[in-house]
Amino acid sequence: MKDIITFVGLDVHKNSIDVALADGGREGEVRYYGCIGGDRESLDRLIRKLVSTGGELHFVYEAGPCGYDIYRYLQAKGFDCAVVAPSGTPKKGNQRVKNDHRDAITLARLHRARELTYVFVPREDDEAMRDLVRARQDAVKAQRVARQQLGGMLLRLGFRYSGKRHWTQQYFRWLSKIKMPTPPQQVVYQEYIHAIKETTDRVERLTRQIEELVPTWRMVPVIRAYQALRGVSLIIATTMVAELGDITRFTNPRQLMAFLGLIPSEHSSGEKTRKGGITKTGNGHARRMLVEAAHTYGYPARVSRRLLLRQEGLGQTIRDIAWKCQVRLCGRFRRLVARGKNHNNAVTAIARELAAFMWAIAKEVPVSG
Repeated sequence: MKDIITFVGLDVHKNSIDVALADGGREGEVRYYGCIGGDRESLDRLIRKLVSTGGELHFVYEAGPCGYDIYRYLQAKGFDCAVVAPSGTPKKGNQRVKNDHRDAITLARLHRARELTYVFVPREDDEAMRDLVRARQDAVKAQRVARQQLGGMLLRLGFRYSGKRHWTQQYFRWLSKIKMPTPPQQVVYQEYIHAIKETTDRVERLTRQIEELVPTWRMVPVIRAYQALRGVSLIIATTMVAELGDITRFTNPRQLMAFLGLIPSEHSSGEKTRKGGITKTGNGHARRMLVEAAHTYGYPARVSRRLLLRQEGLGQTIRDIAWKCQVRLCGRFRRLVARGKNHNNAVTAIARELAAFMWAIAKEVPVSG
């Protein structure tokens, strides 16, 4: 009976799970099993019923807001389970009816055919660090919105700052001298300033937590190695590792670039070749960090004092890769701009190649566990 394989498609929601079964073999039956509760007790009852029929069970469900709890629970019980990317699930062009039980059937059938795009499931400690860096990104976004709201109000009422840099101590001194025309506007003005202070404090708190917790994380050797690269600070390196994990699982850098959505989109047919902007698929958090780091390559290649301090204690091979990266990317950035390339397009091209150098560095760093 163990030779019999049943593929179990789970369409997971907050309070319910629709279940479909696909028997092994190309001609095996695919059928809707039913809907169960979203709790573990309901999942346990389903497992007991399916196990009683004999055979081997292969579960699959789409990644979503419910996270990886079901995956880890099934793996702990010794069952094979896979998580797929919703965007990578093939869909028929003429399909006009979509519901939960159809989705479960589709998952079971495509999982049997191995036509799904499976996602990398992080370890629990890795996911915890990812939650921390994403919380900081949320705080940075809230800080940016608060600043934009205050800036919009000042511009609308005719207050213009004559200094060179905003959000410095001098800028806040200038803000303290401003008096709004009416009492209601003064209340709004003070609330905007308080919001900026609150979000700034939140960013600083989360940054300190990252700095304190990274040294205790098993991935700290990779984070330190990434910081040998120009523009890759502790926050950027930690975000890249937390979002992508061990990138050496990619066979070559091109796979990593495609995963990050940094390769050009294409719509070609026959003799006509048409390429567009980057695909922007995959992990957007990591892609944004790469683009942020890529801006620093618009300046001549050099090892600054700060970068030299970050490279202390690293192997010569990693330093050589970092310098090779600087020489190549700084030169490429300069050539792209000289050819008339749009600045943002040049930055994106540099970010794409920077991912390849990160992959090369990761190959040189052993990771425990």
